[in-house]
Amino acid sequence: MKKFEREYRMTDLVAAADQEDSMIVAGYAAVFEQPTILFEYDGIQYKEVIDKDAFVGCDMSDVCFRYNHSENFLVLARTRNKTLQLKVDNMGLNFRADLANVTAGQDLYALIKRGDIDKTSFGFIVDEDAYDSLTHTRRILKFKTLCDVSAVDMPAYEGTSIDVADGSAVSARDYFSGRIEIEKLTKENEKRKKLYLLTF
Repeated sequence: MKKFEREYRMTDLVAAADQEDSMIVAGYAAVFEQPTILFEYDGIQYKEVIDKDAFVGCDMSDVCFRYNHSENFLVLARTRNKTLQLKVDNMGLNFRADLANVTAGQDLYALIKRGDIDKTSFGFIVDEDAYDSLTHTRRILKFKTLCDVSAVDMPAYEGTSIDVADGSAVSARDYFSGRIEIEKLTKENEKRKKLYLLTF
């Protein structure tokens, strides 16, 4: 991978409704310390993991919310005008987007609400990474720029999810329930890592 080349990774997406006329979507665009298989070649699985400090110093000043990263698709939310909000926490990169009330936004929101589209991806440029040739794992240490968050069809990272309440709104109970499930997955991954290390 060339340095400073744009890349994309995918996770889960859900619909929420704060107000009757709002079209809010929310989720985690990136999750930390959860290895994912990027591809398999000649029987070898090549993985990637995002370091918990990878977003420190990352430029997230002008990030767009799109569909399938398409620059031909309308920008439906943006950090610059605060319709897209990003927050890094101990789980990963959390986002919340208030979709524009245009035909494309209405269509996308309807598909997300129905569950036809339930994944997100983030486009990024890496500043620093490392590769472990023994485990065939790339660790992203620092992101240089976050380019966009997009609703997409298929995920790369399976570690994040938020339950949808009543098909439209994410309640506080369901939101934290989703976070508890993520924390359980993280703890299970840590146990696996320790068992793996003990075998050497």
